[in-house]
Amino acid sequence: MQFKEVINQEETKKGLIRFVSEQRISHALMFVGPPGSGKLALAIAFAQYIACDSRAGGDSCGKCPSCVKYNKLVHPDLHFLFPVMTTAKVTNPISDSFMNEWRDLVTVNPYISENEWYEAIGAENKQGFISKNESNEIIRKLGLKSYESEYKIVIIWLPEKMNHYAANALLKLIEEPPPKTLFLMVSENTEHILPTILSRTQLIRVPALCSKHIRDALLKKEADNFELVEDAIKKANGNYNVALNVLRNIEQELQYLNLFQTFMRHCYKRKLLELSEMTEQIASMGRERQKQLLSYFLRMVRENFMLNIDREELTYLSRQENEFSKRFSSYIHRGNVFDLADQISLAFQHIEANGNPKIIFMDLAIQVILLLKQESETD
Repeated sequence: MQFKEVINQEETKKGLIRFVSEQRISHALMFVGPPGSGKLALAIAFAQYIACDSRAGGDSCGKCPSCVKYNKLVHPDLHFLFPVMTTAKVTNPISDSFMNEWRDLVTVNPYISENEWYEAIGAENKQGFISKNESNEIIRKLGLKSYESEYKIVIIWLPEKMNHYAANALLKLIEEPPPKTLFLMVSENTEHILPTILSRTQLIRVPALCSKHIRDALLKKEADNFELVEDAIKKANGNYNVALNVLRNIEQELQYLNLFQTFMRHCYKRKLLELSEMTEQIASMGRERQKQLLSYFLRMVRENFMLNIDREELTYLSRQENEFSKRFSSYIHRGNVFDLADQISLAFQHIEANGNPKIIFMDLAIQVILLLKQESETD
């Protein structure tokens, strides 16, 4: 991947190029920023730039043997670590166990989310992690000489998913790195990374993308559907991957909207039997989809509250969402919005911890009923 393929982030690109031109490449960089900002894309483009045989004009050439291999993510001196899990086919997983799936997904969309990755490898209801097996394997690889490039480069996607053993092994590698070895880490939550690892990395802060740059990128894919692109931008809130998925998954977004509408209507009318049937439907969706649905619920609560307090300019709603929310937003107010958000977030945590989805969503429904009732009492 070349820098020119990464959406905007021009200042960050200039800084990375300057590291190479001034020969002061840190052996450990931590790319930090919001989801969908292009952190992984920047890390891959930077690695390709370093390894390129004919870089010029502030970018890799894209044509030399090294670039050709980097474009396919098959360069022998490029290594990846990312969260994986046991599956029906893999009992002791490491990143190499899923490398074909990783290449297929990332070469098409380097802005992928964690949930998309888990779905791609058939995670079902499991959570990904980076284990001690991964640490042992990367120590073995880095003990070998580089094959073709000057540097061996390790890109670690979501290092916050490392368990204690893996994190300590990585710390030792960063403290005493093998010669000509670079670690490029891509994180969305540095609070869950060992402070000793963070202190030994150079932070590269990647800002969220603005609407203009997301629009320009999307119009290249949907040049004939400007209205759909604008809807995607409103929902993206700076996350290119969200905007891209809106274009690709219109039916799924409409399903989430329909579930939110039905759930809230049943809660408002206190239809417990219908809510019980609905929890059965949601329970069959799979844990990652349930988490996505709860994230959607949380976003819609936020957007409806913004409408309630007359801050429509701060909303990120599609036309269909806006049509429903103009009628529903009066029920999301200062007296219940924070409690609603807390209850949805708590349900998300319980789903993530492998709780029973029927119980979790039914309990959420009861809490929402009480909170919507609270509003009617204050009117």
